[in-house]
Amino acid sequence: MPLERYPTFANRASNINSKIYKAVQNGEIPYKTYVTTSGDRLDHIAYKEYNDSHNWWIIAAASGIGWWMQITEGTVLNIPLDTNDIDRIRESV
Repeated sequence: MPLERYPTFANRASNINSKIYKAVQNGEIPYKTYVTTSGDRLDHIAYKEYNDSHNWWIIAAASGIGWWMQITEGTVLNIPLDTNDIDRIRESV
């Protein structure tokens, strides 16, 4: 069986991120916005919001900003309110 039939981790992660972003943009996932200030980092914001710094990627995906933890001042973040919504998306990919 050709390897192309098996999605790589990177492809799966990209699909999850894309679905999260689209769900936020379409209003399917409740979220709040946060405008970053100097020195903000996604992992610190994730800890504040979810009590888990490892969930920084959820905020990155929902905001469509890529995979870095440091962000520039004034960046508008979309922060999903319930990580269970993210789990449902992950299970569907």
